[in-house]
Parts: sequence; structure tokens; C-alpha cells
Amino acid sequence: MKRFFVFLIAVFSITMPFYGCKKKDDTIKIGIAGPMTGPQAKMGNDFRNGVAIAVEEWNSKGGVLGKKIDIIIGDDQSDPKQAVSVANKLVNEGVAGIVGHFNSSCSIPASDVYNRAGIPMITPASTNPQLTERGYRGIFRVCGRDDQQGKVAAIFAMNKLKIKKLAIIHDKTTYGQGLADEFKKNLSSAVEIVYYGGITQGDKDFKTILTSIKEKKPEMIYFGGIYPETGLLVKQSREISLNIPFMSGDGSIDPKFIEIAGEKAAEGTYLTFSPDPKNIPAAKEFLEKYSVRFGDVGPYSIYAYDAMNILLTAMKEAGTADGKVVIEKLHSMEFLGALGKIRFTENGDITGSPYVIWVTKNGKFEEYWKP
Repeated sequence: MKRFFVFLIAVFSITMPFYGCKKKDDTIKIGIAGPMTGPQAKMGNDFRNGVAIAVEEWNSKGGVLGKKIDIIIGDDQSDPKQAVSVANKLVNEGVAGIVGHFNSSCSIPASDVYNRAGIPMITPASTNPQLTERGYRGIFRVCGRDDQQGKVAAIFAMNKLKIKKLAIIHDKTTYGQGLADEFKKNLSSAVEIVYYGGITQGDKDFKTILTSIKEKKPEMIYFGGIYPETGLLVKQSREISLNIPFMSGDGSIDPKFIEIAGEKAAEGTYLTFSPDPKNIPAAKEFLEKYSVRFGDVGPYSIYAYDAMNILLTAMKEAGTADGKVVIEKLHSMEFLGALGKIRFTENGDITGSPYVIWVTKNGKFEEYWKP
């Protein structure tokens, strides 16, 4: 027994100095979550690049609350189950806030984890209304909602294009089917829907479904989904001589869509998205920095940049990184970002509807019509 006590004294004598000299964490960790690998990795990396510029700007000025900002990347691979795993991992690593996720089908289950942990989450891109309608006070988005862009798309199809017969396809995801449903809901009874159905995200051959649609003679096809499938649908529709306009949402407005579809096939495709940031004076500095550092600006790079700046500004103004305090500050402040003034509603949505119609022209996207 005596030898045992001597052993314990020896152990404490060795270990106590290490405990006493343990360095306090001198960083604030922020989680960045999205599809960093897989078919939608372009969007996740756009997030990461936009956030990187914001963090470099803050760290060059001393960080926030006297601490440097450290980014922790979470790759959800656009998979809902992986998103929950990523969310738990980020919470366990001690992040003070989240910028992400990209897909609504990932943001919604992941937000359950962040809500329980009391950590604020700001998504740059998840547009499904359900995300902010579950009473989670710490969940925000800097983009619009699908009920907004679905309505704008329907008004454009009816009033500008004068469409009377159309087909609606979706990718069966929370985002894609949700957007298609919002579009459908806003069509008047004067528009005949000759087809409504889903495809499986990740599939490559859609000619069977497109051939069936062709037989029904629609004047336009609307697709709720992301650019990999949008590109293939447009390309294959042209290959079977189904030469009618396509329309899709914000998940398709990326150069990868044109690359997959081919410039000729993509020509004339309509898309809903927010106004061109090149026409926003506050965005000029960010756009210049991004293009020098990373090349072409991704559609949601600037949203990720603003999301990070908003989160860090709220911490600075709150004087703490404590989640509950920061969340209340996010609700009470108006922020001036690269996209202009941003204020959140009680639900965590931005005020107003940001959507306009874009069109693909000569291998690029152009702002085309405002409601």
C-alpha cells in the first residue's frame, strides 16, 4: 500500500505541471459544411473559397474577440445521413458557429444537431421553407426561399412566355421536389401540366422519361434539381429533338451546367436566382479579391462570404462567442454585406424576395427579367 501511495505522488508530481501550464484555446472555431467531394463538390468548394477570404480579412486585423478564426471543414457529400454525422463531429470539435450546409436535405437534419447544441447556423444556399419554419431560433439563411423563387418562375412562365402546357420533373430531394411543388402551386388553372414526376439524383440516362414527355407535346419543361442532372436532362432532350425551353432554379445556375449540357444545348435555358452581384457596389471588392485568388466566382461564394462576416460581426458586437448570446444578436442587428443590407426575420429568413430570371446565352448566364 505504501508503495502505491508513493507511486501516486510520483504521477501527480509529473502531471500537475502540465495541467497547470496547459495553454488556453486561442482560436474561435467555425464549421464550414457542404459537399466538398462528390458530384456537387463545386458548390462546397465555392463555399470554402468565399469563407476563406472573409476569414483572412478578419485574421489580418487580429481576428475576433482577440482570437484568430480557425475553419473546420465538414464534407457532407450532399448526403443527409452524412450531414448529421458531420454536424455531430463539428459540435464535438467545439465550433462556435456554422456556415452551411448547401443542400436543404442536408441542412434540415443537421440543423437539429446545431439547435440542440445551441450553436448558430447560417446557410448560404438552402432554400426549402421548412428549414426556418420549425421554431429553431438559431437557424438562419442569407438566400431566399423556394416559395419565393417558385412563384417568380411561375409568373414568368405564364405572363412572359405565355406557356399553356408544360411538364414538371424533380429529383425527389427536399430541395428539388420542394421547388417543383412551389412552382406547380403558383401556376394558374389555365396552364395544363401534362407530366409531373421524379428522377433519381445520380442517374445518367433520362431519355426514356424525356421520350414519354415528348409524346405529350409540352411547350416547356421545368426541373427542380441540381446542375449535374439539369445538364444531362437538357443535353439528352436535344438529342431526341425535344427542342423546347427548359427552366430550373438556383441549384442549376453554375457553369458546370453549361459544361455538362453543352453550350449549344444549354442556350436559352431559364433559371431563377438573385440579381447579378456585379451590379451591387458593395460586392465589388469581394469579386475582385475572389477572381484574383480563385478565378471565376461561384454563384454561392459571395453568400458564404456574407454568412461568415455576419456570424463574426455578431460575435464581435455581442462581445462573446456564446451561442445563445450570438443568436440573439443575429436577430437584432442589420448587417451591411457584399450583397447589401441584410436583416433577419424572427424565423431566420432574410427580409424580401431576391429572385429574378436569368437565361443562358453564348455559354454564359445573363440576368434577363425582373418581376
